[in-house]
Amino acid sequence: MNRIEKIYFASSNSHKKAEMQRLIMDGVTITLPCEEGLSFDPDENGSSFIENSLIKARALYDIVRAPVLADDSGLVVDALGGRPGIHTARYGCTDERKLTSREQYMMLLDEMKGRTDRTARFVSACTLMLSADRIYIVQETVEGSIALQPAGLHGFGYDPVFIVEDTGLTASQLSDEEKDRYSHRGKAVRKLNSLLASL
Repeated sequence: MNRIEKIYFASSNSHKKAEMQRLIMDGVTITLPCEEGLSFDPDENGSSFIENSLIKARALYDIVRAPVLADDSGLVVDALGGRPGIHTARYGCTDERKLTSREQYMMLLDEMKGRTDRTARFVSACTLMLSADRIYIVQETVEGSIALQPAGLHGFGYDPVFIVEDTGLTASQLSDEEKDRYSHRGKAVRKLNSLLASL
């Protein structure tokens, strides 16, 4: 198989794309479908991170017929029975109104008021699809807890309220390099990089 130099990323999120580009092995370019004028909005109706990741990977592969990387990730909070989980990106949203990231994490903090168990983790399921029959899936986590209040200026999503285990800092207080070292997505993509290097 020829060396892979370009991978389509099954997302429209520019923040995630920038993170993936930092994480993926040197020499590989990450491309969003929208950057090539491709319409991509699959129905993520799976019951797990892995199922949703696979749905996105297959949907994009059917369009581009080229190597595809998909990530489905979210925040799992123990005291909330695992919520927001696979609904992390749409947490608190309705058909009429989409919440901003700040509105979402402030709503989460409201739900956590008075709770002593604040353990949580970010989960990332990454699917690398090289052909219709060559599919690799890695799921990883980063353990941590929910902060009492937001802190930090970096990152995106729920990063300001997630304290990364072993650091004492929220994901938003970490540099990009530090976040990549600890993050769920960083762990998963490093394993996929080992696979890519062996191809």
